[in-house]
Amino acid sequence: GYILSCGALLLLFYWKPEWDVRANCIRCSLEEADVVLLRTTDEFQRYTWKKVTWIDLSTLVLPVGSNSGGPFVADKDSVLNRAVMKPQLKMRCIQVQKIRYIWDFSVKEFKKVGSLEDSNTCHSIHHKFGAGLTREEQLVCGPNAIEVEIRPIWKLLFKEILNPFYVFQAFTLTLWLSQGYIEYSVAIIILSIISVGLTVYNLTQQSTKLHELVEEHNKVQVTVCTKSEGWKELESCCLVPGDMFLLDGKKLALPCDAVLIDGSCIVNEGMLTGESIPVTKTALPFTESPMPWKTHSMEDYRRHILFCGTEVIQTKPTGGGPVRAVVLQTGFNTAKGELVRSILYPKPVNFRLYRDAFKFIIGLSVVGMFGFIYTVCVFVSHNPVAEVVAMALLLLTVAVPPAIPAALTAGTVYAQRRLKKKKIFCISPQRINICGQINLVCFDKTGTLTEDGLDLWGIIPAEGSRFQKIHKFPSNTPLPWGPVCGAMVSCHSLVVLDKKIQGDPLDLKMFEEITKFDPVTRITSHFPNLFQAPVEGIAILHQFPFSSGLQRMSVVSQKIGEEQYDLYMKGAPETVSSFCRQDTVPDNFLKELNTYTSQGFRVIALAHKVLNLGKDADVRSLEREEAESGLVFLGLLVMENRLKQETKSVLQELAAAHIRSVMVTGKSPAVTVARNAGMVHTGSKVILVEANEPEGSAPASIAWRLAEGCKANTEAPHVSTAREERITLEGETCNYHFAMNGKSYQVITKHFYSLLPKVLVNATVFARMSPGQKSSLIEEFQKLDYYVGMCGDGTNDCGALKAAHAGISLSEQEASVSSPFTSRTPSVRCVPELISREGRAALVSSFAVVKYLTLYGLIQFVGTALLFWQLQIFGNHQYLIQDVFITLLVCLTMSLTEAYPKLAPYRPPSQLISPPLLLSIILNVCFTTIMQTCGFLLVKQQPWYSKKSLHIPEHCSPGNQTVSSSSPGGNGTSSGAQSTVLSYEDTTLWPLCSINCIIVAFIFSKGKPFRKPIYTNYVFSVLLTLQLATCLFLFLADMDAVYSAMQVSTNETWVSFSCRDVILQNKHLWLLLKAWFGYQSNSQYRKWQRVLQKDPSWPPVNTKDFAAKSTEAAYVNPTYENSDKD
Repeated sequence: GYILSCGALLLLFYWKPEWDVRANCIRCSLEEADVVLLRTTDEFQRYTWKKVTWIDLSTLVLPVGSNSGGPFVADKDSVLNRAVMKPQLKMRCIQVQKIRYIWDFSVKEFKKVGSLEDSNTCHSIHHKFGAGLTREEQLVCGPNAIEVEIRPIWKLLFKEILNPFYVFQAFTLTLWLSQGYIEYSVAIIILSIISVGLTVYNLTQQSTKLHELVEEHNKVQVTVCTKSEGWKELESCCLVPGDMFLLDGKKLALPCDAVLIDGSCIVNEGMLTGESIPVTKTALPFTESPMPWKTHSMEDYRRHILFCGTEVIQTKPTGGGPVRAVVLQTGFNTAKGELVRSILYPKPVNFRLYRDAFKFIIGLSVVGMFGFIYTVCVFVSHNPVAEVVAMALLLLTVAVPPAIPAALTAGTVYAQRRLKKKKIFCISPQRINICGQINLVCFDKTGTLTEDGLDLWGIIPAEGSRFQKIHKFPSNTPLPWGPVCGAMVSCHSLVVLDKKIQGDPLDLKMFEEITKFDPVTRITSHFPNLFQAPVEGIAILHQFPFSSGLQRMSVVSQKIGEEQYDLYMKGAPETVSSFCRQDTVPDNFLKELNTYTSQGFRVIALAHKVLNLGKDADVRSLEREEAESGLVFLGLLVMENRLKQETKSVLQELAAAHIRSVMVTGKSPAVTVARNAGMVHTGSKVILVEANEPEGSAPASIAWRLAEGCKANTEAPHVSTAREERITLEGETCNYHFAMNGKSYQVITKHFYSLLPKVLVNATVFARMSPGQKSSLIEEFQKLDYYVGMCGDGTNDCGALKAAHAGISLSEQEASVSSPFTSRTPSVRCVPELISREGRAALVSSFAVVKYLTLYGLIQFVGTALLFWQLQIFGNHQYLIQDVFITLLVCLTMSLTEAYPKLAPYRPPSQLISPPLLLSIILNVCFTTIMQTCGFLLVKQQPWYSKKSLHIPEHCSPGNQTVSSSSPGGNGTSSGAQSTVLSYEDTTLWPLCSINCIIVAFIFSKGKPFRKPIYTNYVFSVLLTLQLATCLFLFLADMDAVYSAMQVSTNETWVSFSCRDVILQNKHLWLLLKAWFGYQSNSQYRKWQRVLQKDPSWPPVNTKDFAAKSTEAAYVNPTYENSDKD
C-alpha cells in the first residue's frame, strides 16, 4: 500500500498514528498486546503508539541460595517481584516519555519502575534497605541518568517539512514548475527554506542547551553499600531505588532523590526553589508506626528528602555512624527528571491561529475542488486529457496561496527582532502571536513583583505583658542587650560556608542588622564592642529546625563561660504565643499584630526560656514538646518585602487593558502584597479558602472565611454589588477575591473538583505553591479558556513557564531553558511590552497576512475561472506581477508596522474561523465576483470587442513561446500559433484583479489600536505607492512593447477603484449583528461568570463544606500517567 500510494499512505499514518495501529494490528487484551496505543487525557486527544519489549533476566547471576521460584529482589512488596514471568525470568515493559513501565501480572496493568514503594513505613525503610542491596534491579530500572539527546538536524528537518502546510506547498510548487512558472516558485522555495532553517536552528539550540544543563550531573562518584561486597565506589548511573549510599561531607550534587536515614545535612535547593538558601535535612525517624512513611511525617516529609539536582554543602553525623541515605527515585522519576520531562514534553499550545490556518487551507482546498470540477467540465470537450488535468490542478492551487507559511514566519521574525532590541529573547517564535491573546498573567512574588530579600523594619519588645516603644532599623542607637538580642543572634539556621554566612534571607537580615560589623567573626567567636554585650559569645548547642507544619523553630544555646542553658523560639506570632505563659503575652497582642500584617509587613514573634538542665547535660536528648513550653514572650520582629518600583504601574496598565493578574508564589504571606500591588483593590473582600484532607472517618472539608480587615464587609448586600460590578466590566474585576495555599489547592483538585472552576474565576492569590502545583494551576486556567501568561524568575517556575501559553523568565539560569521568553532586564515591565507592544501587533499582522493571502487567492481564482469559460488564461508575466511584485512583497513588508505604544482595553480577534472574518471575506468575494463578472460581460458589449484572441508576435511572446499545457489549445510551439492569453477579457480582468490586491493590502494594514498608523511603516507605504503607480502606468501608457510583454490589449482598460473599508473592516456591522442575535462568548470562564452572577449563594462566606463520601479524585494530570509531583 505504501508503494502503490507513492508514500501518501505512509505520510497519512505519520499524521494519524492511531490509523496506522488500527490498520496494521488486531485489537486484543493489554496482557497479550505487542503494540500499545496511547491517548492523552487532555483536550487535544493526541495518539501515539509504543511497542512492548521484553527484558531477559535469565542472564543475571542470582544470589547464593536463591532459586528461580523465589522472590526476584529482597523487597517482597516490590512490583519487580510481581512482574517476573516464571520460570522464563522475563518482564514485559514499555517506555513512555522517558519513564519505564513493567507489566504487573497481579493487577493486570503496567506499573512505573524507578521509585521506591510509597507503602513502606519508616521502620521498613530502615530495616529493608539500611544494610544495602544487590544489583538485580539495575537491568529492570535502567540507568540512573537524565539523558537528553541532541536531536540530529536531519530528524528535525524531516519533522518540519512533513508538516501539512509544507506538503501541500511542495505539491503546488511542483505543479507550477512543471507548467513553466519558475520565478515565483523559486521565490517561494527560497523563503520556505529560510523559514524551515530558522525553525530547525531554534530547536537545535534548545536541545543543545538542555543537554549541557543535565549532562554534568549524570556521572557522579558515590559510595554505595551492597550486601555482597560491602562499601564500594560506584558511578551514580548504577544506583537503583533502595540503594544506600554515604554522604561523606564533601560537596555533592545529588544524582537521585533519596531519604536521609542517619545524620543530618545542609542542602542548597536553589534548583527547586529558585533561591540559593541552605536547608537543613534531618533523618527519617526509626519508629514502629504502621503508617506509610510520608503519612507519618505528614506535610513535613520533605525535610527528610534529598532531591536530585540539589547540592549537599555540609553534613553532620549523629552518634558514631556516617551520614547515610536510601535512594528513593532515579532517572526521570526524580524531581529534576520531572522538570526536564516537562521541558521535553510540554503540553501542546492550543492556539487557534495555527489550527484555524490549517482549517482555512482545507476550506480553500474545497473551493479549489469546485474549481477543479468546473475546469474539467469546461475543457474536457476541447483538449487532451493531460492538458485538462493540468488546467484543473492549476485552478485548484490558485485558490490556496503557498506563501502562507513563509509570510507567517516573516511576521514572527520581525517581531522577534524588535523584542531582541528590548532585551527580550525568544526561543519559540510561534508563541509571539499567542501573546496577543493573553488575558490572564500569573506572577511569581519574590524577585518578580517584590525585591529579592526582606528588610528588617523594626522590633517591638514586650516586657511585663505590655509592648514597649518600637525600635526601628536602621538606627544609630544600638539595641540594649537582653533576651531579645540573644534570640536575634542565636535563633536561626545560618551556616558559614567558604567564609560566608549563608541561610534563609530572613535569618540573614536579622543577624546582619543586629551584628552590624564583621558577621563572620560574630558568628564564629565573640561579640566585642557589640551593643555593649556583657557576654563573650553564644554557642548554639542544638536546633529544633523550622517546618511549615509547626510554623516555628527553636535553638538551645549557652553563653560562653556560663553554665546556664537558654531556649529561644522564633515563628508565626499566633503559634509562638501559644507556647508562652499567658501572663507574659500583651493583652493587645492580636490588635498590634493585625496593625502590621494589614499593612503588608511580615511579622514573626520571639520567645525565651531558661532551661534547668544541670552541668554537662546532653541537650540532644531533649524532647521538643517538653522544652518548648512555658516560654516568656519577648516581642514582635517586623520585616518588609518591598514591591519593585515598577510593579504597581505595570499591574494597573494590565488591569486597564482587562488583563487579569494572579499571584502564584511559593511563599507566604501574599494577600497583603497583592493588596499593595493593586491586584486586590481597596474595599474588595478577600475570602480565604482552607481545605483539609480527610481525617479518620471525617471527610475532606473546605472552609470559607474572610481575611482579617474584611469583617465589616460580611453583609449579604455586598455580594449583589459584586455582581453589578462584574457585569459592568465583563467579569474582569470584582469586589471579592479568593486566596488559598498549595495544600488547599491540592485538596480542592482532589475532593472538590466541581468547585474548582467557580473558585478560579475569582481567585487572585495562591501562596506556598509547589512547582507541580504551579503547573497544574496553569493548566486548570487553560481549561477555562484563559490564555495564560506566566512571569517568574526561579527554577521552581520552570514547569509553569513551559505550561503557560507565554512563559516569561526573568532569570538566565535553568528557567530560561524551559521558558519561551527570557528578559535580560529582571523587571515585570517586559510583560506589557511583550503582550501589547509586540504580541498583539504580531497577532494582528498575522491575521492581516492570512486574510490578505486568502482574498488574493480568491480574487485570482474568480478571474481565472471567468477566463477559463472563454478557454483562456492569464499570462505568466501577468501572474508574476500579481504574485511577486504585488503579493509577495506585500506579505514580506506588511508585518514591519510596529506596535502601538498603548494597550487597548480589548484583545484582537482570536479566531480565523470567526463570524467577523468570514463576513468580511464573503462580502469581499461577492464584491469581487460582481465587479469582475460585470467587467467580463460589459467588455463583450463594446463596439470594438472581438471574440478572437489577439496574436502575439514571436519576438514578444514570453520566453519566445506560447503557452502549451497552461494554455488550452496551444501546441507548445512558437510558430504562428494563436495564443489564448491575449484577449479583451484578459485585458479587462487583470487590471481589476491587480488593483483589487493593492486596495486589499492597504485596507488590511490598519493601524490603531494595536499597530502604529500605516505611514509609519515607511517601506510598506513606499512599496504600495510604487505598486499603484506601476500598475496605472501599465494600464494607461500607450506603449505597444509594454502591452505585448504584459500580454494585454492596447484598447480601453477597465479599472475599478472602490472604498473597501465598509466591507473589509466591518467591526460596527459585526457589533450590530451580535446585538441582534444576542451573541455571547463561548469561553468557559465567561460561562461560569454568567452562572455565578445569577447565583445568590455565591461567594460563600464563613461557612464550611464537606466532601461526599463517594467523591473520588477527579483531577487527572493531562499526560500519559498521573504525576507524583507535589
